[in-house]
Amino acid sequence: MGDTASETQNTPLTPEERLVEFQRTIGYHFRDQALLRRALTHRSFANEQPEPRPQHNEALEFLGDAVLEFLISTWLLELYPAQTEGALSKLRASAVSSTSLQKQAARIELGSYLLLNRGEEKTGGRGKSALQVDAYEALLAAIYLDGGIEAALGFIRREFSEKMAGLDPDNLAAADYKTALQERVQALGYATPHYSIVGSLGPDHQRVFQAEVSVERVHLALGTGSTIKAAHQAAAREALERLPQLLEAIKV
Repeated sequence: MGDTASETQNTPLTPEERLVEFQRTIGYHFRDQALLRRALTHRSFANEQPEPRPQHNEALEFLGDAVLEFLISTWLLELYPAQTEGALSKLRASAVSSTSLQKQAARIELGSYLLLNRGEEKTGGRGKSALQVDAYEALLAAIYLDGGIEAALGFIRREFSEKMAGLDPDNLAAADYKTALQERVQALGYATPHYSIVGSLGPDHQRVFQAEVSVERVHLALGTGSTIKAAHQAAAREALERLPQLLEAIKV
């Protein structure tokens, strides 16, 4: 009996059982399971299936992005009704940034449930930030299509409660160094900072990008990050910290 129980515990879950497990994790049960499967299906997997091929999640990403921005915008207006449009936009940008969404996706282990082809599996696709972020947006769209705006709102309120509580409208620069740098240099009469990727290292699933920021063709700073956005922000942060000395170089 003991051996039988042990074997049962070690038996891998079937695809359907894994979907049930995932729905428990996210706190939402789909009436239409096909929507959930589509949200978790990467193009690479769909393209290798026999006809009729299953739908992949790219169109859902498009819808999920819009639903997310709408619901976060509504929430921010509730929290900070006296803030300006510019301040609310910065807060929203921080809440729905790729870094923020990747953290949410990692928390629910979304990558482990994705349907990928062997090529993506071999290159560490489940750990790729871009794939996780896209699937997270697709998941939100699927919840919206399955249960309506109230279901999507409930999911977002559960998922983003900690993130929203940590936003500080009085410290917006910390959330968006690029915007802060642009406002500083333009206020002083200089051109908009220019960003370029000058290098990258590592395999695709652990890529590190190096970005350069310059103003009027004068190099200001370098920054590195696991995404292009993160590298840009790191470069902007470094430039802000040394801006007085850097501005002297621009004048020369």
